[in-house]
Amino acid sequence: MNGHIRVSIQGETGSFHEVAAKQYFGGNNIEIVPCATFDQTLAEVKTGRADFAVMAIENARAGSILYNYTLIRESGLKILGEHNLRIKQNLMALPGQTLADIKEIRSHPIAFSQCMTFLNQHPEITLVETEDTAGSARIISEKRLMGIAAIASSVAAEMYGLEILAEGIETYRENYTRFLIIGSRSKGLRTGNKASICFSLNHRPGSLANVLIKLAELNINLTKIQSVPRLNGKGWEYMFYLDLEIPEDTTMELIYSLLEEDTHDMEILGIYLKDDKIYES
Repeated sequence: MNGHIRVSIQGETGSFHEVAAKQYFGGNNIEIVPCATFDQTLAEVKTGRADFAVMAIENARAGSILYNYTLIRESGLKILGEHNLRIKQNLMALPGQTLADIKEIRSHPIAFSQCMTFLNQHPEITLVETEDTAGSARIISEKRLMGIAAIASSVAAEMYGLEILAEGIETYRENYTRFLIIGSRSKGLRTGNKASICFSLNHRPGSLANVLIKLAELNINLTKIQSVPRLNGKGWEYMFYLDLEIPEDTTMELIYSLLEEDTHDMEILGIYLKDDKIYES
């Protein structure tokens, strides 16, 4: 993309969100807007302080971030794209130390969950959960904390002058996170080969099965289905979130008309281009 744009992310500079944002938009033309929470990343876009938000939605190891589905739907913003990032976790600390010197490791709980095989080999080290991987690295650097390490990206290690004590400590080599690019409807695509939709089901036996059969009959590849509880004052109800790969001869209008009988509150969260690549962090 050309021109200067502002992109809000959850986390600080040096985080994997920033890596994904710079890869997607091109690092030379964007201004990163760090945010403490996912709620704030979308609020920055809605108020115009950011043009886009980049938001993690699922990790191959840790699974989906369910809360973010609800945030996107309630924000009124749209999914404009996706970016798959290979997450390489690194243990880092102030220079001059070895792993034997480390008594405490700080990082985001999702980062810990991705590295438990390595961490279980060092039960003597205390794990402290924090709000951000890069933020943990920054605090260690600024406060000159000896004996304390962080799990974060190699970008964070370089940015904050930390030394990597153990590289690539994630349990699975195919550890990737799917990020969504969020923005206003006017900045999105009218057509694309992938769509994200959500709906509730009518309270009739077989409603979900009917939906899946109709999608299969249209030769639509269902790449993801996720249910999230929804409290509506009348008891428990579930919102279903689906990612669909759309054949060239199929329109969203056709999908909507076919599913209307078995669903309600159906909404198209975004039409965008599928990302077939996985990028290195």
